[in-house]
Amino acid sequence: MTGQDPQDPVVTDPDLYRVLFENERVRVLQYRDRPGDRTHPHRHPDSVMVTLSGFQRRVSSGDRHADIELPAAHARWIGAQEHSGENIGATETHAVFVELKEPSPAPAPGAAPLGPSAR
Repeated sequence: MTGQDPQDPVVTDPDLYRVLFENERVRVLQYRDRPGDRTHPHRHPDSVMVTLSGFQRRVSSGDRHADIELPAAHARWIGAQEHSGENIGATETHAVFVELKEPSPAPAPGAAPLGPSAR
């Protein structure tokens, strides 16, 4: 995955994303930016995001966007998605993403989603 997919965040924004660890099942990315920084459109597989700092961001996908504010030391499920982001706050962003390489299991008929996605 690394370096081959043109929408891989390490390819689209190598100054903001860095691979900390990778094996056949997961990839761990570190993300850091400063107020006003923006990412190019990129995609993430199903992931767990852990915030190491509190921050405010605008996340955009197509013509939709959402402004989010997250505290430090927060873990959040992020469903597979394509987006771009902008640091709209006054603090630096520092987060770690644990990207899953295995495909999502098919949901059981009538099952509710496991949790909210960040968009």
